Amino acid sequence: MRTPAPYLRQQLRDGLVHRRVNRCFRAPACYRQPVQLFALCLVGLLVLSGPCSAAAQAISRTNTAGLPEVVAGDPLEAEYQKLLEQDDQAQEEVDQWIKDDLASREERAGQPSVNLRARVLQRLVPVRKSYEEFLKRHPGHTRTRLAYGSFLMDLDEEDEAVKQMEKAREIDPKNPAAWNNLANHYGHRGPVTNAFAYYAKAIELNPNEAVYYQNLATTVFLFRVDATNFYRCTEQQVFDRSLELYRKALRLAPTNFLFASDYAMTFYGIRPARNDDALAAWEAALKIAPKSQEREGVHLHLARVQLNAGRLDEARQHLDQVSDPIYNELKKRLRRNLEEKLNPAGTSAPSATPPKP
Repeated sequence: MRTPAPYLRQQLRDGLVHRRVNRCFRAPACYRQPVQLFALCLVGLLVLSGPCSAAAQAISRTNTAGLPEVVAGDPLEAEYQKLLEQDDQAQEEVDQWIKDDLASREERAGQPSVNLRARVLQRLVPVRKSYEEFLKRHPGHTRTRLAYGSFLMDLDEEDEAVKQMEKAREIDPKNPAAWNNLANHYGHRGPVTNAFAYYAKAIELNPNEAVYYQNLATTVFLFRVDATNFYRCTEQQVFDRSLELYRKALRLAPTNFLFASDYAMTFYGIRPARNDDALAAWEAALKIAPKSQEREGVHLHLARVQLNAGRLDEARQHLDQVSDPIYNELKKRLRRNLEEKLNPAGTSAPSATPPKP
């Protein structure tokens, strides 16, 4: 099955380590934003002119909508939480090792550390053992199977991860997280029609979880050829379906900046362009951007859309709002595009009027 080029799943893959930012869900999901992912999406958009899926979708275990109610003081729950803490601690250490390795690659001509893979795998051995021992004692514990599936996905052991997800679904077919996790797998490996159906099932089981709508919206948009056949509709109707799913996610999570920016970035891939809708989406995202860096990133997007719409003064105004050094190259590129539109090839900028003697 093909994977569309603009689908920017954040991966650190060197033939050594595959750490997915787009982790499978241990429970219903909310976003976890990697450092500067929003800036990386901007780069992808400006280079590829395709959609950036905020593909950093990971699960918050504190968001347990649709999962079995937990009884306070339950010793099994305490054991489960201790297992998750062990997993999280190991994953945080591995994440830091990978960041450190990336930061030091310039000294090695861009090559990864030769012992990084072995170091990572060795660190995760006790975590795997703890999961396996827990499941031997409690084979029907659905949430642990989903968490273990997420752990295995991080190790790129997708077949084994899917077995855990399937087992979780078999044990508790009314658990929406299991359907969502499997939909993630099918969206990556195919058949994508299973992803459409499984996300829809997750939504049916828990219609109040925003990320399920977000995931389905992204998958419908990225695989729009498959979606036209599955839903028996035109490409424009697929766009409309995807956008409506994004809007449903935002209605459930109106302050989620990543949802809002994901929705707005989708308009880059729609033809004919819907510039007014794109501007409205970015203006809405600007209102809930949590930090100055995200706000300046949105101004770059607004400048780009205004440029595409031929509104050059407005584009300049948005570029003037950007001062963060991380955006220097992107801002320079947009400035150059603006000047080219102001002064098309074959013309020159009007000269200044000479002063009167």
